[in-house]
Amino acid sequence: MDAADRSYFEKTIKPLLSQTNVEFLGEIGDSQKADFLGNAVACLAPIDWPEPFGLNMIEAMACGTPTIAFREGSVPEIIDDGVSGLIVDSLEEAVEAVDRVRFMSRAACRDVFEERFTSRRMAKDYVKLYEKVADKTLPFEESLMAELSETDNEQMAEDAA
Repeated sequence: MDAADRSYFEKTIKPLLSQTNVEFLGEIGDSQKADFLGNAVACLAPIDWPEPFGLNMIEAMACGTPTIAFREGSVPEIIDDGVSGLIVDSLEEAVEAVDRVRFMSRAACRDVFEERFTSRRMAKDYVKLYEKVADKTLPFEESLMAELSETDNEQMAEDAA
């Protein structure tokens, strides 16, 4: 645990660890993450702020583990409610969701990851974007290149060669 989080841990988290239904595992490494998340009933994301992107939800989805998350920040954009997790609006709904999540298809959850969040999907999206930009290139006379002097153009041609 890094020094910045030590104080918060000592004051807020550590007192909760003495409860009989809590097992503190500490931080887990990447080599343990797939097994840990893949064997969990669900990933809990009790987000209460405008989280811009919840990597933990994507990691759980990659393991076929649905997420139970509060409707905050990026949650509605990441979670397909009822498929890759359950989006809730209260603590009571989150507690009820634990029973419901047990009946969700873990394969369907993983399928959402494959469709939306793999590096292959990201690369394909970038290629599509680059092709779209390349198709919309300006004619030379409207481009910034036309504004360069002939000397500048010659120098750029030499540099490119």
